Amino acid sequence: MTAAATAPGSHGSDPYALGRDKEGEGGGHGHGQATGRGEGGPASKRIVVGYGFWIYLLSDIIMFSAFFAAYSVLAKQTAGGPTGAEIFGRGRVAIETGCLLLSSYTCGLASLAAARKEAKATLAWLLATGLLGFAFLAIEVQEFASLIGEGAGPQRSAFLSGFFALVGLHGLHVGVGLLWLGTMMAQIWSRGFRPEVERRLLCFNLFWHALDIVWVGVFSIVYLLGTIG
Repeated sequence: MTAAATAPGSHGSDPYALGRDKEGEGGGHGHGQATGRGEGGPASKRIVVGYGFWIYLLSDIIMFSAFFAAYSVLAKQTAGGPTGAEIFGRGRVAIETGCLLLSSYTCGLASLAAARKEAKATLAWLLATGLLGFAFLAIEVQEFASLIGEGAGPQRSAFLSGFFALVGLHGLHVGVGLLWLGTMMAQIWSRGFRPEVERRLLCFNLFWHALDIVWVGVFSIVYLLGTIG
């Protein structure tokens, strides 16, 4: 190892040295002000916002985990009432799941169109995402109304309380997501792809895909295991 590589204060070949990108400027004295670790300086606002939103999503996942745990404990506590195998309709759940998973695909296509600054394509794919999400939510509301009409509401048993709480929480998130989607479409239509609009669209995409991941858990633990058990 050479002395130049180990000499104190020498950047050597370290690409992450503070102010390394400033060396050679101003006569080679290296007096450029360091902006952070790495040649690029501090992270862009898009990365910072995305990272912060990931932290929010993790907190949301923790909340969902608590609801999943509560449902798992209460799943067998039917108090003589109907079980999951008796009230869950496989066909309806399959359509629900197909709508939401397909909406995740169209949401991804909207993100790709936004990266290319194609406003019409972005709005079209976001509209498709919203319609699929609305169809999912409408089927879920219909399921809840049907169960309550049959006397299988959340007050009937601990199992149904856990079911309505967990599935309803996810449905509430989907409803909020649809309102957010409509807001994003209005902003893209009126303001175009400004940096702040793109950052908000990034956060929406993360949120919507996270809801799909949570639904896979709901489908597997609540509906699939419920109909088998």
